[in-house]
Order: sequence, then C-alpha cells, then structure tokens
Amino acid sequence: MAFLEDLRQRQLTQWLINIFALNECELSSMNGDAGFRRYFRFIKDNQSVIAVDSPVDKCNNPAFLYMQQQLKHVAVKVPEVLAYDELQGFMCLSDLGNNELSTVLTSDNMTDYYQQAISLLPKIASITPQNLPVYDDAFIQRELDIFVDWLLHEHLSITLSSEGSKQLQSCFDFLISNALEQPKVVMHRDFHSRNLMLVDNELATIDFQDAVIGPITYDVVSLLRDCYVKWPREQVTPLLHYFIDLMSTQFSLSHISEQQWQKWFDLMGLQRHIKACGIFARLFHRDGKTGYLNDIPLTLSYIVDISAEYPQCRFLHQLVQETVIPTLSKKIPVEPT
Repeated sequence: MAFLEDLRQRQLTQWLINIFALNECELSSMNGDAGFRRYFRFIKDNQSVIAVDSPVDKCNNPAFLYMQQQLKHVAVKVPEVLAYDELQGFMCLSDLGNNELSTVLTSDNMTDYYQQAISLLPKIASITPQNLPVYDDAFIQRELDIFVDWLLHEHLSITLSSEGSKQLQSCFDFLISNALEQPKVVMHRDFHSRNLMLVDNELATIDFQDAVIGPITYDVVSLLRDCYVKWPREQVTPLLHYFIDLMSTQFSLSHISEQQWQKWFDLMGLQRHIKACGIFARLFHRDGKTGYLNDIPLTLSYIVDISAEYPQCRFLHQLVQETVIPTLSKKIPVEPT
C-alpha cells in the first residue's frame, strides 16, 4: 500500500509540474479525510494551493466537480478547481487555509457561527439535483448495517441473538420511516464543524462529494449534534428553531409543527450517530485510521440520550448502554497514528 501511495504521489507531482510548467514541486502532506483522498500543499506563484490524489476507482470525482459548481451557483463559498485530470484522478484546488470552524468555536461564539452555517442550508437545499443519488430506504439500511457489521461484530465481538437482531431491526425500521417521511432536499451529507472553513470571516464548505437527495433535517443535525463536539441542549434548541424558520420560509413548510420537526431532528441524528459509530470502527479495522476510535464514545452518548426519549428505540437504548459501552470501555486504547 505504501509503495502505491508513493507512486501516486510521484505521479501527482509530475502532473503538477507539467500542467503548471513548474521547475519543481514539493508536496507537503496534509491530514486526510475519512475517505480515500489524500491532500497535499505546494507553492505555486508564491501562493499555497492544494493538490488532491483522488483515485478514480475509489472516489466519486464527477460528483465533487458537479457539487462544486452547484454550490458556487447558489453563492456558497467552496474551493476553486484550478486543474483536473479525469483519467488519473488528480486535482488542484485553491487553498482555503487551516481555520476549521471546529478550531475556533467557543461557548460564547458558537451561536453566531452556527447561525452563519445554518444560513447556508437553504441555499444547499435549493440546488436543482441532477443525477444525485436518492437517500432511500435501501441506502439508509446499508448505513445502519455498518453499525452491526463493524462496531458490534468486528470491533466489539458482540453477536446478537435472533430475537435481538429482530428487535434492533425494528428500531432501524422506525428510523428509516422517520427519514422517508421528511421533505426531500439536496443535502451536503457531511455538514459539520470540521468541514466548514473560516475564510476572511466567511464560512466555506468542503468535502461535499457525497451529496444526495434526502431528509431536510440531515444537514442541520450533522451540525448541531456533531460527532466531534457536543453542545448543551439549551444552546442547540434555539438554533434548531432558527433553522426551522429559514426552511419553513424557503419551502413553504409553516404547516409542520415544532413537535414534528423535533422528532425528525432527533431520529435523524440517532440514525446518523448509529452509522458514524460503525464508520469509525471501519476506518480503524479496514483502513488503518486509528484516530476516529476516540470519537466513538461521544457518538454513543448521543445514541443513549436520544433513544431514551422514544419507546420504539428501547432495545437500542439498552443494547448501547448495557452492552456496547461497557464492552468498549474494556478495549485497550489505540494511540492515533
């Protein structure tokens, strides 16, 4: 694997030298995302720019390019695409800097920043979708299965009985129905504090290549119930109401009650956190990325909190609180690499 990565890096370097007529090009590795892309910085015309190794057999590059154009069209700030090689899966992007929203958030400023972020969601939702996947029941089921396959089985060696599997699937069916009954919009699908960049006091978004057509609350719950930071409910609730007001105006949804919005929001977050726990375990076991294991406990805490509020999720609540968390606590910690 390391040999292939080194080969790809050499090929990427040569492509940059050729396409920009550079005498030399020295790439500096950046922290990658949770997918298969690798990011590098280099200097061009005395400015920092981003080189991306995005293998065509593993990454949906056409979707990235499509969403980049669509987001620009609705006035959402995104990286500029300076060059692209479709066959090799190489890109060169403008550099939005290092100021992830997650690094500047405090209890005092979170309301202002989150309102800025939420104000982007009606714009994203209003994009006219072309050939975007639909977040349907089969799609959601595949995501929920990641929790069973990778967190329960692979990471914790927990095997459910036949009856336990049926009860868990009943919980999953409840969550799937909740997602499917919501108004459908274009959703970023990874809209959180690590994928929002602060550029000249304006928020920009990155990592939008997995956009789909799906539930209206998905992106706002990704932000307000972030897998990487947890805010008190008294700060989250007014921001949810701010989102509801914006979307109700944008899409003529004033007939939907606050209770309905709250249920959609709660259960959408629950579904997302179930999936995220499984993905964090998969990133470790399949991809050798250890750092995400540290995010599992916080994500499980969301599951415990919200599942306690819905009787249909009682089995999930008991499973996580009485079996998953105690089993996880006995695992030997793995140092990030």
